[in-house]
Amino acid sequence: MREANYQNSGRYFHARGNYEAAQRGPGGVWAAKIISSVGEYLQGFLHQIYLGRDSIGLEGQVSNRRAAEWGRSGQDPDHFRPEGLPKKY
Repeated sequence: MREANYQNSGRYFHARGNYEAAQRGPGGVWAAKIISSVGEYLQGFLHQIYLGRDSIGLEGQVSNRRAAEWGRSGQDPDHFRPEGLPKKY
């Protein structure tokens, strides 16, 4: 995601990462869910500590969570692919 540095691609990469983990079986789904949850918690915690904010944009969090769930369920992550994102990603 950082390498791509492409605007509005976060949901796609959340969906794709979770999709790839889900392809590895039930353990992959479990790991993806844990990693997503911990990442979301840490991001919120750090924003609260360093920026003094209680939330970091609930709409963005919900959107990313839905994309992650989409990917974990085995659905095509390209549903969230932004127009113009190079095929390399």
